[in-house]
Amino acid sequence: MRHLFAGLAAVLVLGLIIWALLPRPVGVELADVALRTIEVVVEEEGEARIREVFTVSATVAGKLQRIILHAGDPVVAEETVVALIGSAAPALLDARARAVAEATVEAAAAAVDLASAQVAQAEATLVFMTAEADRARALLERLAVPQRTYDNAILQQLTARAAADSAHANLAVREQELESARAVLGMGDANGTPDCCIELISPVSGQVLRVLSENEQVVPSGAPILEVGDPGNLDVTVKLLSRDAVRVQEGARAEITGWGGPSIAAVVERVEPSALTQVSALGIDEQRVEVILALRGDPAERRLLGHGFRVIARIALWREEEVLSVPVGALFRDGSDWATYVVHDGRARFQTISLGERNEAFAQVLDGLQPGDQVILHPSDLVTDGVAVAP
Repeated sequence: MRHLFAGLAAVLVLGLIIWALLPRPVGVELADVALRTIEVVVEEEGEARIREVFTVSATVAGKLQRIILHAGDPVVAEETVVALIGSAAPALLDARARAVAEATVEAAAAAVDLASAQVAQAEATLVFMTAEADRARALLERLAVPQRTYDNAILQQLTARAAADSAHANLAVREQELESARAVLGMGDANGTPDCCIELISPVSGQVLRVLSENEQVVPSGAPILEVGDPGNLDVTVKLLSRDAVRVQEGARAEITGWGGPSIAAVVERVEPSALTQVSALGIDEQRVEVILALRGDPAERRLLGHGFRVIARIALWREEEVLSVPVGALFRDGSDWATYVVHDGRARFQTISLGERNEAFAQVLDGLQPGDQVILHPSDLVTDGVAVAP
């Protein structure tokens, strides 16, 4: 009996050893090859912007009054006064220029005195010649003097009157020259109020976007003061790699996300015909093409989306329904070809395939697979051609 139990034990141990050495099926995750809708998209960061941003600039050089408007304040086209520009104070004179200006003032004052004296002389001559003309007229009436004597008296009176008018005009000129010289020196009316002001009017209805020069200051002609625009007229600009941009068609569907609100439907409005060179974060020169997206849907849903906000744009490059597809997790490279493991009768079979379009989840199968086939997702090193597998 003892020998019988010993024999059974030996047989049992041998069976366990043989069972342990037998190959076991490799556990795998399976997926189906089926007809699906595939959409290929390109995703890139973009920027929301107002289509027409107007920069209000100084039309003349002068002193800009303090801007009372702030970013977000509403403006009305051709009505809202956004800025006032008055005359600026004259430039300060150095010692040499001040000495020249003072001498010019003194010379102008002397010229005024001389002109005043000439006016007095001309007026005295006019008074004398008028009296002579009156006497000549009285004598002529009594036939005491000839007509020629009277005519000469009248001529001298008219000449004296013209000389007086000329002297008055000369005095006015000299007085204006004195005022001009005093203005250069800064001796004008210190309490005088300069003419104010030139008004800058908003060219569009909307809101103030940025105030570039808020404080009172002297500005040159053409200096930017503030920006205005209509926040309801938004679009999105995205800079795509040129290899992606060539596949984008005008009118293609797009989706705007990542701005803090609900996703917004959009369409491709325009693809710029030229590219720009940009340096990536890795220091690589990239050719980027600007793509303009027009927003669709209810504007109330995007009312919080503002000018310059960062967004994520997903643009459809290709879409087709009922496409034979395989999960990308089942694909791997075999040299220059794509391949996968197909499960037949519980065993993995190596299969090279031909692919078309693909996105991050599925790839279009052109050749090598049939609908209903099962493929192995993310095959490990234990999976080889012909090995037994189990889900």
